[in-house]
Parts: sequence; structure tokens; C-alpha cells
Amino acid sequence: MAGRKKKAKAARGRGGTASAASDTGPGPRSGDGAGGAATAPRRLEEVAIEGEVVGGRPRRRSVTVNRLESPLGWLRARGHLDARQYDAGEQLRRDYERAQLGARVTMSWDASPVASGRGSAAGPPDRSASALDAQARFDAAVAAAGSGLGDILWRVCAGEGMREVERALGWPARAGKLVLVMALDGVADFYRIR
Repeated sequence: MAGRKKKAKAARGRGGTASAASDTGPGPRSGDGAGGAATAPRRLEEVAIEGEVVGGRPRRRSVTVNRLESPLGWLRARGHLDARQYDAGEQLRRDYERAQLGARVTMSWDASPVASGRGSAAGPPDRSASALDAQARFDAAVAAAGSGLGDILWRVCAGEGMREVERALGWPARAGKLVLVMALDGVADFYRIR
């Protein structure tokens, strides 16, 4: 118990908060150049990570993770993305969400579509014109980024972390950041972000 109190006291001394389980509330966000005046919601959790084996026993370590922070926000806060690249990624993420390209995770209570004939399947669900426009913008932005860069763009914009993206694509550690920066420069050019 004394260890938790020391961690919390040390974190408060640095201007943050620490929690053994979770902490929700506004926190600093360095996404803008105005000294972090904007705030973003936080949900902090202690997550155990694999440590090296010392003396035949694995070392137990943990890190505090903000579950509500996007991968783009995480990279921006640590200086891996500049404001232009971050804004381009956020615009691409907004188009991804508006286009409703993510997997549906809840029950659809819409009326079942009626098939046109016996044994035929119903067509895809109707989408609004704004969703279709957003999908066209998303597809054009990914194409403008360059050949072979679409996978990392949609994965990061869909909310996957860099470690998961690199593992899924079979890339070495930290290679995804370099590729993502190049891809976001192309997306920023497409969206005309200066």
C-alpha cells in the first residue's frame, strides 16, 4: 500500500495523477501549439508488461496507459509527429468514421432488408450521401499517400496502436513510425494542410 501512495504522490508532484486501477477526467493534450490549452478525456490504467528474466525469475513491470488517447495523439505528444501530420491523420480518421468503414459492433435495429427474389441475398445497407462522400475522400487520401501505405494509414486511423500495426504487417519494431510519417505527409498534401 505504501508503494501506491508514493507513486501517487510522485505523480502529483509532476502535475499528473496516478491510480492503481483507473482515473478519468480531463488531462493535458499537446496536440495544439498553444501550450496544451486543449483538454482530452483520460482513462488511466496500470498495465502489466513482460519483463526480462533476472536470476531465473521474471521481473514484473507495469506502465500507466491512457485508454482514451488515440495512437496519433500518443505519437504527437512524444514528438514523433508534427502539427501538420497530426492534423492530416485526424482528418483522415474523421473521414474514416464518417464513412462508417469500421466494423459494426452493436445490434442493428433497422428493419431487415427485403431480398429481391427467392433465395437471393439483400443488398448492402443504405448509407447517407455524406458517408459516401467521406468514403470517397478517404479512398482518395489513401491513394494520394502513395503505393503500399494504405494499410498503416487505415490501421492507425482505426485506432490500432503502433506495436499492433507493426506486428500485423510483419515489420520490425519502430519501422512503422517512419512509414506513417511519410504516409501522413502525402495525406496532408491531399487535404491541403499547411
